[in-house]
Amino acid sequence: MILGINKSIFRRLVISYMLTVLLGLCVVGLVISFLTKIYIMDSKQKELLREAKRVNLAIQNATVVDDRFKELLVFFDQSYDTRIWIFDLQGKIAATSAKDEVYVGKSVDASIVDKVKKGENIISNMQFAGLKESMLSVVIPWGKDNQVYGGIVLHAPVTGMNETITNLRETILWGTLFGLLLSAIIASYLSRSISQPLQQIERVAATIGMGDYRKRIRIRSKDEIGDLAATINQMVAKLEQIDGEKKKLEQIRHDFLANVSHELRTPLTAMQGFLEALQDGLIDETAKPRYYDIIYNEIMLMNRLVDDMMDLIKLENNDISLSRAPVDVEKVLQQVVFKFESEASEKNTGIELHISDNLPKIYADLSRFEQILNNLIKNAVKFTENGLISIQADEDEQYIHIRIADSGIGISSDDQEMIWERFFKADRGRSRKSMGTGLGLAIVRELVSLHHGKIEVQSELEKGTTFDLWLPSVEMAKKNNY
Repeated sequence: MILGINKSIFRRLVISYMLTVLLGLCVVGLVISFLTKIYIMDSKQKELLREAKRVNLAIQNATVVDDRFKELLVFFDQSYDTRIWIFDLQGKIAATSAKDEVYVGKSVDASIVDKVKKGENIISNMQFAGLKESMLSVVIPWGKDNQVYGGIVLHAPVTGMNETITNLRETILWGTLFGLLLSAIIASYLSRSISQPLQQIERVAATIGMGDYRKRIRIRSKDEIGDLAATINQMVAKLEQIDGEKKKLEQIRHDFLANVSHELRTPLTAMQGFLEALQDGLIDETAKPRYYDIIYNEIMLMNRLVDDMMDLIKLENNDISLSRAPVDVEKVLQQVVFKFESEASEKNTGIELHISDNLPKIYADLSRFEQILNNLIKNAVKFTENGLISIQADEDEQYIHIRIADSGIGISSDDQEMIWERFFKADRGRSRKSMGTGLGLAIVRELVSLHHGKIEVQSELEKGTTFDLWLPSVEMAKKNNY
């Protein structure tokens, strides 16, 4: 196809440019030649008329054709390089400027004599009898005042004029050939400047057609081809983005199915084993309540997993609408802390709560705000033993800043960017007892974003983890129409 473009567009552009220039030069040459011929003929005619009038002034007082009369004609012949005839009112030639001419006594056309008698000037390209070559002739009355003796004829050969016109045409021809050569060079350059970008566009388009969106068209011209290249580059960038998002969604779908399968397989396998043991009577009566508790916990874990997945899917699809209202942060924090105090004390972990005085309310959905705090504080309790969990809330410009810091096992720097992903669990070596669904922090991030807030994490292994949460105050929400 590239070869086709090169042969087709390049060749057609060159040929079209050359034909246009050739046609233009030919038309201009013909017009110049035609106008020049008319100009030369017209100038020569006017010159002959002026010369004929000078001859008449010289001989208008002579009524007899004698030797002096003929000498004057010879003088004017040599001066003007013209042949001069004098004829009378009967049209008979009375004298000529050339000694060897034998036209004396012959007659000119009667129509010419009639016009001369009327005092008219005649310009003619007609061939007079006796002339052996083409002449441009003028005829004026011979006489003085209103008295006409006959006519004066001046003949000028057209050979010189024809040679001048022929030379002009040859010059125009050579100029046309030179212009055609120059136009071929210019046309080749212009055609290549058009065909080469098109070839580049064709190559990139072929690459795009094969699914490679990394190529870009490198054309810097500020013309229509440059605009086309920029448009194609924008299209390729968009296609690359769409393809990347498609691959990411496909990977998320694959990971989602793999993670869901993994998360469901473990409790199902455990429950299947326990139930088979119970059915076969392999479990003592005293131990059955413990097995029932394990099965119940596994079922609750599966329920939480399904609930978390449904919440996350709704959040990502914008299917959850918040019911916002002013919320007292201190009151909600006290309730959530009270809920986890018992679990924390079992792990010999203390919880401290520090609330700034006159803390403004936030503009949030109460149940979703509680869900955010539940996930963050639950994680802190889950991964902290014999330590301390500190919860602070204060005003930070128009946000309410909530910090939840623990002295637990921490998160590695490599895992800190991944904890917001679905099903990601930072420590794979932890016991199942302390493990959740892996969706909690992904849900937290979506809920915080939905509230126009932000959340950050800082952590160091074996030293603890700190989550910083900012949510807009009522004043800020009203100001920004949240």
